[in-house]
Amino acid sequence: MISAAVTGFFTSISLILAIGAQNAFVLRQGLLRAHVFPVCLFCGLSDALLIAAGVAGFGYIVDLAPWLPTAMALGGGGFLIAYGATRLYAVWLGEYALEIEGHSAGLWPTLGIAAALTWLNPHVYLDTLGLIGAISTQYTDSSEKLAFGIAATTASVVFFFSLGYGARLLAPYMKSPHTWRILDFIIGITMLAIAAGLLLPLI
Repeated sequence: MISAAVTGFFTSISLILAIGAQNAFVLRQGLLRAHVFPVCLFCGLSDALLIAAGVAGFGYIVDLAPWLPTAMALGGGGFLIAYGATRLYAVWLGEYALEIEGHSAGLWPTLGIAAALTWLNPHVYLDTLGLIGAISTQYTDSSEKLAFGIAATTASVVFFFSLGYGARLLAPYMKSPHTWRILDFIIGITMLAIAAGLLLPLI
């Protein structure tokens, strides 16, 4: 069980460490110090549900609905383009008085963006349902499989809360519009690059 748990934890961490739409959004909310706990909790619980589904053997649904990956890529790519464009538009405007003061959108709009970046992102499904689910198949004993799933889920939750609250360490550097413009530029380009990765193979 210990071996399965260690494998699950580090597999999850290694997958989630890559810069992605979800991580960039959590980082931005952490820097704003706004809705950090609910955003981290939402992302962590969402990953927990997907990891549990992957470990339980959710992959067969894709076999039953082969159109699903394409639909997710179209929906996710469209949203990422829209969100990336809003961040680049913010860079162009250069008006960051509210960000510097720590203002953010309301809780529900913020969670709505978090939900879209999570559930419309095919990469999330690939990592959780696909890769983590596939790796879990090496464990046939139910207790080992459970340990693997719990450890993978724990790694995800720990990462999001560490990212969200750890971002506060960068707060002293986020007191100027120039720094916020750099951050939003990086986030905007990241979103568009992920969208391109999703949509170009469909062309």
